[in-house]
Amino acid sequence: MAAMTTVPSYSPSLWVRMCHALPRLDLTMQMRDNIFVPDSWEYQQTLLVLSSLSAIALVLSLLVVLSFLIHYCCCHRGDRSEGSEEEEEDEDGSTGHGYSGKKGRGICCVTWVAVASVTLCCVAIGIGFYGNSEANDGMYQLTSSLLTANYTLASIDLLISDTITGLQLSVSGPLTTMEELFTGSKPFLVSSRNCRRLSENVINLLSSISLARSSIDAGLGNDSGVSGASIIPLTPVPPSVAPTVVPNSGLMPSPFSPGWAANTLMVNEDYRWLSYVLLLLLDLIVCLFILLGLAKQARWLLILMTVLAWLALFLSWGSLGLETATVVALSDFCSDPNTFVLNSTHFNTGTSSDVLDYYLTCSRRMNSPFQQLLTQSQRALSNIHTHLSSLDRNALPQFPKAEKSLRDVQQILNSTEGNFHQLVALLNCRGLNKDYIDSLKGLCYDGMEGLLYLSLYSFLSALAFTAILCSLPGAWRSFPSESEEYEDSDSESEDPFTSHQARRQTASGSQRGAMAPFYNYPGAGWTPPFSSAPPLPTPNVSSNGNPGYESLPLTDRQSPPPSYSPSMLTGYGGGQSHPNPAHSRNLYSR
Repeated sequence: MAAMTTVPSYSPSLWVRMCHALPRLDLTMQMRDNIFVPDSWEYQQTLLVLSSLSAIALVLSLLVVLSFLIHYCCCHRGDRSEGSEEEEEDEDGSTGHGYSGKKGRGICCVTWVAVASVTLCCVAIGIGFYGNSEANDGMYQLTSSLLTANYTLASIDLLISDTITGLQLSVSGPLTTMEELFTGSKPFLVSSRNCRRLSENVINLLSSISLARSSIDAGLGNDSGVSGASIIPLTPVPPSVAPTVVPNSGLMPSPFSPGWAANTLMVNEDYRWLSYVLLLLLDLIVCLFILLGLAKQARWLLILMTVLAWLALFLSWGSLGLETATVVALSDFCSDPNTFVLNSTHFNTGTSSDVLDYYLTCSRRMNSPFQQLLTQSQRALSNIHTHLSSLDRNALPQFPKAEKSLRDVQQILNSTEGNFHQLVALLNCRGLNKDYIDSLKGLCYDGMEGLLYLSLYSFLSALAFTAILCSLPGAWRSFPSESEEYEDSDSESEDPFTSHQARRQTASGSQRGAMAPFYNYPGAGWTPPFSSAPPLPTPNVSSNGNPGYESLPLTDRQSPPPSYSPSMLTGYGGGQSHPNPAHSRNLYSR
């Protein structure tokens, strides 16, 4: 029982308190209060000043990028000749792109800075997706609570309408017939007139409950005045199947309607969620294609992604400004929402402050503003039931024709009492206050957290794109020029199976001089034995019967050369003797 009587409460979160404590300056740089007054020009100035901080950051980013562009365009023109000389001198230790030494290390550093910036951007995109989902969950909880409150108000209006309509039917139908039948009996006629008077009193009392009626009529667009018998019965729609109606205008109806607010928020949230998804996808595509351009060394692709990176940079700083203003305004509202609702003319028009305070706070010390009306209505219905019971006992034996009219009035009274008990339960503050608290939690907890994550995403992505725009010009310098690509394509056409590094080593070797031949033996007139000796006419048969051609030239073999004895070397050499036979033996016995 204690859990059922406990009313859920709302308390501002830590993020709300921190953002609410930020100093506020207007356009004249004077301090202003942080009270949420969105219609005030002074309060709007404070939000403009906070949003202008992102504009200042955008200007600083543009200056940084411009300074790097000037550095690469102007200061590195004189380094091209020096870089070409260093390339000719250090080709042996060069990389695949032909750069080495200090220049190669600088290019590698610039490339890794670009890759790190893209990685930071991808991390920011992940944060952005999470923040967008959190903000969408908060708005969904807010709209769901508003639709539930609208359903409760519609149910209250339906019960009031059914009760009033039933009592009006009983007054105009069965009670009038009973008065005509009881004309000759004054006690029975007085009882019938008392039932009529009490029924009209209940109709007037229920008609004075204007909270549900005014809200629902405004939400449905009914501008006509509703009073007493002119109330039209309504059929409430559950929140789960409530249609999404596009508002006809952006003006808030007076008095405030939860249904109108829910429909407006759902439409705007759909556009907001889709806009952020497109922005996140744009950043993701730019980051992935920048990595692809760096890997493939596609200059045209990097130029295209640079243009998109400029667009993403402006969008990131712009979204950060909007998010900053929204976060600060939301923190001001969430720090004390009851004060704003009570003081706002959009909410208290047509509704007393006592009624709003009762449903917003739902304190046990407060009595319901409808308590007196409900008590009087309950007593009137009890008196009607007493008079009908007296007529049932005393009048029906004398006037049997009045039985049908009496039974109709009793049936209407029974349905009226059932509707009245449901109305009393719905008018209790617990249901609507729970919807109010749930809407605040969705907006000020999940919505606030989502906006903070989106602000972090915008800040990190702006920093990442600033670093990307600063590092991409330096990465372009590592790409081979068109002439180098043409030379590489010619060499590849001559020998497609030779690698790029091997071709450079061959070219560098040809510049330094020809390498000494493999068969370069000392001594005058010496010729390699394998190129001048004729093959043996008869093969030497080995022990296993397989012929072995020991005198085949080395160029026709795929195995290392065999060892030869000094006598064989002497026979192949003819009359020319080597001054150092041991040296020759060592040459062939490797």
